[in-house]
Amino acid sequence: MGHKVHPTGIRLGIAKDWNSKWYANKGEYAQYLAADLKVREMLRKKLAQAGISKILIERPAKTARVTIHTARPGVVIGKKGEDIEKLRKEVSDLMGVPAHINVSEVRKPEIDAQLVAESIAQQLERRIMFRRAMKRAVGNAMRLGALGIKINVSGRLNGAEIARSEWSREGRVPLHTLRADIDYGTAEAHTTYGVIGIKVWIYKGEIFDLSQVNQESKEEQSQPRREGGEGRRESRREGGEGRRERTAK
Repeated sequence: MGHKVHPTGIRLGIAKDWNSKWYANKGEYAQYLAADLKVREMLRKKLAQAGISKILIERPAKTARVTIHTARPGVVIGKKGEDIEKLRKEVSDLMGVPAHINVSEVRKPEIDAQLVAESIAQQLERRIMFRRAMKRAVGNAMRLGALGIKINVSGRLNGAEIARSEWSREGRVPLHTLRADIDYGTAEAHTTYGVIGIKVWIYKGEIFDLSQVNQESKEEQSQPRREGGEGRRESRREGGEGRRERTAK
């Protein structure tokens, strides 16, 4: 089941939180949902070069609060805050209520699944070999603290006549574990041969309390396990060699 469903949807309320937080009365839900979709589509289109990870929307007391998580906050804010003021006015017009825009910086874009997928898509559009792009993304993610990463690309890879899928994985990606913090992102590369789809899963640790998600605590929890596992394997190997020597004598 974990391999079939959307990794974020199955973990909502357990290890993941909603990207839209508001309450709608009867007859308003469709209107609010359509406005959210229009706002997200507009922001991703206008800020295509800003590295948008996710967009959070809240509606407290007849106002709207939009939080943009981006790898390049300077591109969103603009010179002296001019660009973000224009965005605020457009968002207010789309949602029909006064809007406030907050910008949050993604400090490690190498372990953000959406940004990794978009980076691979941009490389494929620049005619970089897909295996090289996947290998580079996997190496960067593992180097910066990811416990596991899986990348799947599908389409006419390298201009082949028959479309196929290829994947690369390093570490562990437990899709069946509901408390696992698995970041999931998708992107499309529009090449001269057609569209290539990219899916990225990144495993960052386990979440035991959704209200106290802390990156430092996750790293502290996960690091000793990896070291202990390697040590146990080495001790088993040493013990096995010793037994072989004794039997030989």
